[in-house]
Amino acid sequence: MSSATIPNTKPKYEPKMGVATREAYGQALVELGTINPNVVVLDADLAKSTFSAKFQKVYPERFFTVGIAEANMVSIAAGLALAGKLPFASSFAVFLCDKGYDQLRVGAAYSRANAKYVGSHGGISIGEDGPSQQSVEDYALMCALPGFIVLSPSDEFCARALVRRMAEHEGPAYMRTGRPKTAIIYGPDDTFEIGKAKQHGDGRDVAIIACGLEVNYSLEAQALLAGEGIDARVIDMHTIKPVDEAAIAKAAEECGAIVCAEEHLLDGGLGSQVARAVGKSRPVPMEFVGIQNTYAESATPEQLMEKYGLTAPFIVKAVKAVLKRKSRT
Repeated sequence: MSSATIPNTKPKYEPKMGVATREAYGQALVELGTINPNVVVLDADLAKSTFSAKFQKVYPERFFTVGIAEANMVSIAAGLALAGKLPFASSFAVFLCDKGYDQLRVGAAYSRANAKYVGSHGGISIGEDGPSQQSVEDYALMCALPGFIVLSPSDEFCARALVRRMAEHEGPAYMRTGRPKTAIIYGPDDTFEIGKAKQHGDGRDVAIIACGLEVNYSLEAQALLAGEGIDARVIDMHTIKPVDEAAIAKAAEECGAIVCAEEHLLDGGLGSQVARAVGKSRPVPMEFVGIQNTYAESATPEQLMEKYGLTAPFIVKAVKAVLKRKSRT
């Protein structure tokens, strides 16, 4: 695959970096375990990487490692849920979703089991581990399962809050976490609800709807666009399913143009969910920033995010393209 052409624009938005969302997940598990004795945690021989080892250290009697047997782990978690426990099962997203999909479908989705699944190291920002361990299909796979909610937090505070919301939600749930440290966007007092997006700014020229790491890149793009006189709003769509249709309809009505940004294949991910909602409310021009029908390579996270067109300058480029189409409608 040839490298994408990167606009020669230096980002001006440089927030402080926090911990990875996978680490925030581990911290949240310990907090949950303290207040709820029914919380149990499972992992597939990757507890140190997913940070579920934090729970194991404090509550070893409620922690189960199943080895490299993700499908079995999915089924065990569903069984524990049906027996009254509140299980959180985690592994790398690519192993959890791909190897355990039949069990996720029949054991968790079909039975509406109150089991929670967390896929770590999602997207291509896992970096040097290469395409065999880069999950770029997980949003699409999990959104296709009836009854599942699908979450993708953008920073540590968002991740910790969404773990609590998952625990409160009755039914199967999936959340993607990431390997790299994330920019701090929120604070401990920010609140999050499943299915309710977070909006940054009231820009009326264009709405940028993003999830996960792409929220930070979208905020960088928002700052760059402001320097060119383009007033953008950024919407953190941390819940991919059920997507916040009200926020999308409002953005379509008030902005008249939308750009979606996600660290996922363009087929079946956040952009697909948003486009369907736009089609139901008020069709407007849209552009999509994501992985274009390919698997990535092995390189640093920064190199991969640039090569495959996921950084702020590419979002700026998509905004300018959609604004041209907006001006013609």
